[in-house]
Amino acid sequence: MEKITAFNNHLPVKVRFGEGVAKTLPAVVSEIGASNVFLMVDKDIEKFNPAAAEIIDLMKSNSGISVTVFEKPAGEPTIAMVNDAIASLKAAGSDAVVALGGGSVIDTAKAARLCAQLDCTFGEFQSKPAIYPAPTIALIALPTSAGTGSEVSGGSVISDPEAGRKAGIAHAHLRAQVALVDPVLTYSMPPSMTANTGIDALAQAIAGIIAKCSTPIGDAIGYEAVRIMTPALVAAFKDGSDTVARAGMASGSMMAGLTMNISDCTAEHSLGQAIGGLKHVPHGLTIGLVLVETLTREAKIVPEKMERVADAMGVPADGTNDGSRCVNAVRKILAQLQFPVLSSLGFVESDIEELAEIALKDYFITQAPAPWSKREVVDAFMSALKLENRVA
Repeated sequence: MEKITAFNNHLPVKVRFGEGVAKTLPAVVSEIGASNVFLMVDKDIEKFNPAAAEIIDLMKSNSGISVTVFEKPAGEPTIAMVNDAIASLKAAGSDAVVALGGGSVIDTAKAARLCAQLDCTFGEFQSKPAIYPAPTIALIALPTSAGTGSEVSGGSVISDPEAGRKAGIAHAHLRAQVALVDPVLTYSMPPSMTANTGIDALAQAIAGIIAKCSTPIGDAIGYEAVRIMTPALVAAFKDGSDTVARAGMASGSMMAGLTMNISDCTAEHSLGQAIGGLKHVPHGLTIGLVLVETLTREAKIVPEKMERVADAMGVPADGTNDGSRCVNAVRKILAQLQFPVLSSLGFVESDIEELAEIALKDYFITQAPAPWSKREVVDAFMSALKLENRVA
């Protein structure tokens, strides 16, 4: 038997899951005693997400609720975007924040709510010892993508384009108070976004299991998230109208977010965020570009855990017992998703040194099951760079 070591878990987010649950938003706002809502959304979301447009109209037409709509520009959240949101939130004087959008919208809302309460810009917050007071106004999150799990996590990742870096902040007080996880809100995601966000969710579930800070609670949720998402991700990519697959990904993504928050991410996120900091491409894309390469290394460190992940993925035993079943299953999924390769972003061998240096300075790599050497990081990036195409 394996000895269970001491751990603490505290995840107070109220989760409501199901098709149509987003329509309960006005009632949830009333339940928390709010009447002046700061509604943050992806810019022009009404044009490409009919379900989200319906929720916005529902909020605007509710006579008992005053709504200020803030449109976050497209792309990964930046310091400038957060500062704009802080100013707008303070001017609105709202008593609740609603984040309706992808992980970038929810991350922006978390950071903006924090800084508005502290009466500072995001840069000013970064320049001082971090303070995370208990929030004075509630945050309600409605994810429109199945990826980051930001609706249940206490993390927020903000990009600094000028420095070519991403600044991650994390604390229990950043979490939303309520998460309304409605698969219908994800139906309009195009295949590429489905692939990017979905592979990020799968990576988070696996990372939370293999991280050195993993716990039995996080593992249990993570293995089930992997089981649900393994068939659902490819199915949703191939047919965005597959409601069963969309529900599976919405649920699995949320569960992966819980696993990550109970445990942590690992090297795949450090290497991925190094890529994203330099190229400013979608977060999930960067994770998928190095996922096989980082898992290949981790299989050497924690083969037993990787074998259990493979079992959760439904991969038949092959007698290897070295974690390669999991790595090969992930490789196959990426091929079925027609996922890009690292060289497609314009990286060349001379970029690897800088990427490795950035990755080694990132927090997540410290949560890997064993410390990574610079040689290992360079080798992982080189392996990804040499990959010309993905074969199932």
